[in-house]
Amino acid sequence: MFESLTEKLSDVLKKVTGRGRLSEANIQDALKQVRLALLEADVNYKVVKRLVEDIRHRAVGQEVMGSLTPGQQLIKIVNEELTRLMGETREGLHLIGRPPHCLMLVGLQGSGKTTTAAKLARFLGRQGRHPYLVPADVYRPAAIDQLKRLGSQIGVPVYPTDSDRRPEDICLDALSRAGREGADLLVLDTAGRLHIDVELMAELERIKEKCRPHEILLVADAMTGQDAVNVAKSFDEALDITGVILSKMEGDARGGAALSIKAVTHKPIKFIGVGEKIDALEPFYPDRMASQILGMGDVLSLIEKAQAEFDQQEALKLERKLRKNTFDLDDFLVQLRQMKKLGSLEQILGMLPGMGQLKKLKQFKPDERELIKVEAVINSMTRQERRNYKIINASRKRRIARGSGTSVQDVNRLLKNFAQTKKMMARFAKKGYFNMSSFLG
Repeated sequence: MFESLTEKLSDVLKKVTGRGRLSEANIQDALKQVRLALLEADVNYKVVKRLVEDIRHRAVGQEVMGSLTPGQQLIKIVNEELTRLMGETREGLHLIGRPPHCLMLVGLQGSGKTTTAAKLARFLGRQGRHPYLVPADVYRPAAIDQLKRLGSQIGVPVYPTDSDRRPEDICLDALSRAGREGADLLVLDTAGRLHIDVELMAELERIKEKCRPHEILLVADAMTGQDAVNVAKSFDEALDITGVILSKMEGDARGGAALSIKAVTHKPIKFIGVGEKIDALEPFYPDRMASQILGMGDVLSLIEKAQAEFDQQEALKLERKLRKNTFDLDDFLVQLRQMKKLGSLEQILGMLPGMGQLKKLKQFKPDERELIKVEAVINSMTRQERRNYKIINASRKRRIARGSGTSVQDVNRLLKNFAQTKKMMARFAKKGYFNMSSFLG
């Protein structure tokens, strides 16, 4: 996410941080480079102009020039201004009044609207809500089938419909039927088009008029950059959208849409899609995103993901084993599977401060296949071997390698790494570093 922009901004600000004192000329030169980096990232040119001017206004005053650490002070200002540009604080869904509450998803064809509807339903379901998915795209029959399949996958009911009815009638009937389904929230998956047209907007306006949705959320493809911003502007003018969900953020190396949409439309980004999996939808936090863009990581989001995905009983069981130094390969495999739930290795690394710089090194690129190989090797061991890795001799290694489709060298590497990990954890346990209960709340 934003790899290209992060790299360029980090390089510019690194040069500034290395200076003991900053002159106005140094700051002007740095801001010129920041401006170029943002324009190359496809950020709206008016937004760039205003942002750089705001940074310049603060940077050439006493705030930086009189500081003992002017470079760090400048980075702090850039971070704060980026945060302000994207909305300053997290803005959630405004679901007030009597349920059922209605969320209307709109957007162009190909933006990922149907998948996002299911992702949003799953996210809200985990917040204690009871969502009801409504397929209102009657022009693309595959969309109805896709939503039914996704609803079944996440255990969320889907309104039964076909492509012979008018979308506004489908949505209105689903609204009246929601209570009987035990639902307190509807997610309307409306039709998209390859481009914005009068007919599409008229249909969406009819749905809005009949269902009076609490939120109208535009699903926009982050990878389309300024096109996504223009689409947001058009939908906002026609429907007065309440917020944006940026899909496909994991593939956006530039960041133009995320940095421009709020400033252009004055409507907040509420969620971001960060992968193809059904759980790859996250609330949008402007301050955390600004930190990530500047290569500072996003530890808070990583902790929240861990708290949501890790099994508390398993974590406490692991803590006891670590304290007693009885951590074995079965436990190692459990932790490996838990970690995979957090996302790809690249995503996890991106949330750690400073790791963005290391990722620039080609040899540091994480290889997901290694995790698959490790899992295969452990699965090929007997229960006795997993509990006591020291009994694994040469003949056992050959058998494990054959069974896992790997080599003896792969088995040796895993055992060596596990032995080192176990030794390190034993040292930490002696110092009392492990306290899973406080981490998991």
